[in-house]
Amino acid sequence: MVAAAGAITAAMLSIRSITVRVAGRILLDDASATIPPGHHVGFIGRNGTGKSTLLKVIGGELHPDTGTVELSGPFGRENAIGWVRQEAPGGTESPIEHVLAADRERAALLAESETATDPHRIAEIQTRLADIGAHAAPARAARILAGLGFDEPMQNRPLSEYSGGWRMRVALAAVLFQEPELLLLDEPTNHLDLETTVWLEGHLKAYPKTLIVVSHDRDLLNEVATSILSVEHLKLVQYTGNYDTYEKVREARLALLEAQRVKQELQRKHLQSFVDRFRYKASKARQAQSRIKMLEKMEVLPAALADPETRFSFPTPENLAPPLLSIEKAAVGYVPGRPVLSRLNLRLDPDDRIGLLGSNGNGKTTLARLISGDLHEDGGEIHRAARLRVGYVAQHHADELDGRETAVDHLRRKLPTQPPERVRARLGAVGLTQDKQTTAVGKLSGGEKARLSLALVMADDPHVLVLDEPTNHLDIDARLALVQALNDFPGAVVLISHDRRLMELTVDRLWLVADGTVTPFDGDIAAYAERVREERRGATRRPEADDGGRVNKKDQRRQAAQTRQQTVEMRKAAQAAEKRLEKLTLERDALVAKLGDARTYDGSTAELQKLIQKKAALDAQVAEAEELWLAAAEALEAASA
Repeated sequence: MVAAAGAITAAMLSIRSITVRVAGRILLDDASATIPPGHHVGFIGRNGTGKSTLLKVIGGELHPDTGTVELSGPFGRENAIGWVRQEAPGGTESPIEHVLAADRERAALLAESETATDPHRIAEIQTRLADIGAHAAPARAARILAGLGFDEPMQNRPLSEYSGGWRMRVALAAVLFQEPELLLLDEPTNHLDLETTVWLEGHLKAYPKTLIVVSHDRDLLNEVATSILSVEHLKLVQYTGNYDTYEKVREARLALLEAQRVKQELQRKHLQSFVDRFRYKASKARQAQSRIKMLEKMEVLPAALADPETRFSFPTPENLAPPLLSIEKAAVGYVPGRPVLSRLNLRLDPDDRIGLLGSNGNGKTTLARLISGDLHEDGGEIHRAARLRVGYVAQHHADELDGRETAVDHLRRKLPTQPPERVRARLGAVGLTQDKQTTAVGKLSGGEKARLSLALVMADDPHVLVLDEPTNHLDIDARLALVQALNDFPGAVVLISHDRRLMELTVDRLWLVADGTVTPFDGDIAAYAERVREERRGATRRPEADDGGRVNKKDQRRQAAQTRQQTVEMRKAAQAAEKRLEKLTLERDALVAKLGDARTYDGSTAELQKLIQKKAALDAQVAEAEELWLAAAEALEAASA
């Protein structure tokens, strides 16, 4: 049950010993957690572990089978919890009207002010409107919508003219404008581009109240979260700090548990060896019996329960001579004579890793469809290698799946001549387990549907992979597995993603889609994100005017360029420090794993002592590298502020 204790003054969310079942399957079992006021909590866990379900329990849409969720203080008030519903708003109202209507008190007071005649009531209404900042609300709503990609004309168009993704942005804007005491967000970046994700990170980082965000976006969790709530083996486990801190603490805890288990196992073997040798020898019988009692009283430590490893494996296509694709002076669009993109001069080779940058609506998906062959050029020339096959995963790939059929049914249509075991092997290669392969697609999770879409495009053994937001709904482990698979893939990759970590770890060239064309971007993802932040900051500042009263855009551009140049060296220093920290951490983790291996203790004591001393030295080096990295990162942040 969900209880609200409004008499308590300190705001608190208490999850006490709850058990939650869905369709007969236990998602949480006797799980507990406490979230104090003002905390920004990153809620993580593998796909299907019950994160979205718990948000519904906290929001009061579902009830736990046992246990309670208690909302005290401001959390217990009506409308104190805000979250984005699954249904996108629609109709004839505009985005700005929908967002303003989210503040129900303001809307009700404004409506009443139109009809009120009692002077005392009119005074009360106007006083309350002033207290809640009602007259400044339209400007605040417009700023939030602008941050989510809506310029002024877009803010005033009917919602019915927008796609589902844009309307979900409006729903997000409405709940951000509402600014509830407890804000619940479920994968808020799934409908956003990289540019808008950068803005949202800053907005959520400054959110003045309590926030719980379900996300698999590592950058978002690092920027926003002050603590992590993790679903682990049907329990809720809390960690202090952002995602990187959580990962280090959890790995250290698992390594310690495994080391303790190995040590205990050695003790048990030693005791059992004595018992086996002397239990029937009269002179040693008493000592043997005492050791048997010690064994019986010794609590058996289980092996550390690590999550099962996620793996993707992509097939290798036959070699083709470069270029795979060349585009010369081409244009592309949806209406003849009205190109979305023009002046395109691009080339793809077999080992290319291209990341597409640019705000939604600039033409990234149009370019992806041109490369995949879904759209044809309107002028210019495109040359494709003979036998070239392109695999394209669209952003809304799930819409193309038949919810009544299974994953096996879908892939069997693509591979009609393949034996059943080969079809199943292909599905297993993208992490779909045997039971999920024969489940109706409509009952699969978003992450499982994403895996199926990858299996379908890989069925043709493509030479080029074009992926439009492939990580939507994939958990963090699956995203890392995708990184590894893409890096092992011998063909070309064209990637559109708001996940900066995915882009950083996979692409080596960036193309900027803007101003009706595509140009190379000279810099990395961090530089681009900083450019976006600078442009957003510049948009909110009052521009300086020249003597004629006009904005001196040349000076603005020069100042922005100088700012970016000043941060280049600092960014390089921070990146170098981070790489050294990662290298030392990997070396230490490998050593910890070796110390956790029982076979290590079969060798000489001298060798074991060397390993222990080496680990102590690495611990010190990691601590020093971490301090240097933090100092470099803080200097960069201060220079960029």
